[in-house]
Amino acid sequence: MDTLLEPFQFAFFRYGIVVATLAGGLCGLVGIYVVLRGMSYIGHGLSHAIFGGAAASAVINVNFYLGAGVWGLASALMIGRVTRRRVIGSDAAIGVITTASFALGLVLFGAFGVARKSVDAVLFGSILGVTAGDVWVVLAVTVGAAAMVFFRYRALLFTTFDPEVADVSGVNTARTDALLMLMLAVSILATMKVIGVVLIAAMLVIPPVTARMLTNSFARMLWLSVGIGAACGLVGMYLSYHLDVSSGATIVLVGAVVFGLTFAMSGPRALSRAARHTVSAPVMEP
Repeated sequence: MDTLLEPFQFAFFRYGIVVATLAGGLCGLVGIYVVLRGMSYIGHGLSHAIFGGAAASAVINVNFYLGAGVWGLASALMIGRVTRRRVIGSDAAIGVITTASFALGLVLFGAFGVARKSVDAVLFGSILGVTAGDVWVVLAVTVGAAAMVFFRYRALLFTTFDPEVADVSGVNTARTDALLMLMLAVSILATMKVIGVVLIAAMLVIPPVTARMLTNSFARMLWLSVGIGAACGLVGMYLSYHLDVSSGATIVLVGAVVFGLTFAMSGPRALSRAARHTVSAPVMEP
């Protein structure tokens, strides 16, 4: 029993497990729209883009959330603008913007002699750097994202499943898309310290896809995704302490195990549901 409760003696672990649980739930909430809109690559790319902002903030010695946040929001708006204008393919736009930002981050970290452990913590997540301030930041972002989903529920649902009809029906799709991109960027920024840049994309995808295998109802899928994400964050963080490995990798592996077990138990029915994750709104019960 002492071994099981040992980690809770340390303040950094108590902060870390709260942040990981909130971060997992947040990724599950935002990830629903990422998966159903086919934006998984955007989530992956945006997390890499924010890495450039994290590096710049470390080099010029400004607040991490301020530097990485400004950079991430700018990248999100740029990706959204280029994608909507269809000047080039969305995958190409994301590839250029995000890989350039990620490469810049690596160059800045290398050129200014930032310790390797610090770089690894940003890339793969670490519980050692989590503070009480981080708890409040993730809590605020989680509450903000939940409020946005609550108040913009129908607009988000409409633009997710049928953006053309939504636009004709008077829904401001451009504003809704911009808000979603901003919510995605802020969510990635808030969860970076625990999950890490490289692995955030997995947590944006695994909970909603797992939830999709369990239900056809959008509302139930939303709740299940949040619950699965939060549980993966809590269990993964706890295991990372005892295994002495990166928190982000452990959280993602726990999520992968949950996905695998869900798929194995659900069988062909699960595959059918997962394959139809871009199904139209009438089939997905609101």
